[in-house]
Amino acid sequence: MEDWHNFGADYDKTLMAWDVNFEKSWQSLKEKYGDRFYRMWRYYLLSCAGVFRSRKMQLWQIILSKKGVLGGWKTVR
Repeated sequence: MEDWHNFGADYDKTLMAWDVNFEKSWQSLKEKYGDRFYRMWRYYLLSCAGVFRSRKMQLWQIILSKKGVLGGWKTVR
């Protein structure tokens, strides 16, 4: 194992950014997807953001390597 990191504490920011981008793009998507999809997708994005913000759900990234990383794993945080 090279690294184990929890992104959950910050993931609501990602979901909120996706929601903003979805809202900006909706007019060009509306005809293809319809109002029902709009309501369901926004509900999904915003409810997931709320669950991450409340720390009731986590998102973990685990980095594994077969024989180790030459020089060691360097993470950016």
